[in-house]
Amino acid sequence: MIKKNILSRLYLKYTDKHGYNLYKQQLVNAKYSRFEASLKSNSPIIGAQKFKEFASVNQSIDFNHSGSAGDIIYALATLKRIWEITSAPLNLYLKLNRPLTISPYMVHPLGSVMLNDKMVQMIIPLIQAQPYINYCSVNNDVQVDVDLDLFRSGLIPQDRGNIARWCGYTTGINPKLYQNWLTVTPDETYGDHIIIARSERYRNKMIDYSFLTRYNKIVFIGVKQEFADMQKAIPHLQWMQVTNFLQMAEIIAGCKFFIGNQSFPYSVAEALKVKRILEVCTDVINVVPEGEFGYDFMFQDHFESLVQELDSVQ
Repeated sequence: MIKKNILSRLYLKYTDKHGYNLYKQQLVNAKYSRFEASLKSNSPIIGAQKFKEFASVNQSIDFNHSGSAGDIIYALATLKRIWEITSAPLNLYLKLNRPLTISPYMVHPLGSVMLNDKMVQMIIPLIQAQPYINYCSVNNDVQVDVDLDLFRSGLIPQDRGNIARWCGYTTGINPKLYQNWLTVTPDETYGDHIIIARSERYRNKMIDYSFLTRYNKIVFIGVKQEFADMQKAIPHLQWMQVTNFLQMAEIIAGCKFFIGNQSFPYSVAEALKVKRILEVCTDVINVVPEGEFGYDFMFQDHFESLVQELDSVQ
């Protein structure tokens, strides 16, 4: 079905109400049809039983994902559950340079792509360290068994709900999001530190971090530009520049508690199930803390109360 341009839609809306409603329903039906066709052609393995049957014949399962980095971390929850169901070696191939479309008023560390080679080299050590991942590498035209990018086919709204469930929808697998799906060795040198990450995207405009000047040991994890911006509010803030995301995960795993917005470091904290506080962006609510030690907030008083509460825990 050919989508009408905005002038044609407005003309139809104001001259033929019944025809306009019919057109809108046809758009919805076409979207469902495209998604169903994409699902059948790209991912014939749907549901626990089919994964078991496939694994018994093929002995391993290959997956593809093109990012972003946070989406990959959330997808790992589904992969862990598939491994628990099948006991099969799982191989994850990461596809580079898929275009990223964001508002011109927003900034993304990778510019116009979801995943580049530098980001892949940073994330592979963390992924490879997980017991349910047999192999992780760049996808250089590897034909995979399951395309985890199917959540981008147009049916699943990506500005609401829970990112960690998207790949579960397209594979027919329910991940255990109340349990950790990342395992690392905690860096205990950060046991009395608050770790912060706050990207320029997904900020809650009502929130002010300057009250954290009352707390002594605070370390920022993220890119230099984000750190410089946060240091304006917290002058004594320290910056930890990690060599890869396995090191980042070890620091987060060992910290007193973590504070972040809907960005990559928070996905790591969520996957580890450490004590964590999420700054909720009111424009796009698509990250949901699940399980023990997960807190979120929209308003300043609640934020300050949560920090005080977690800081007092020994």
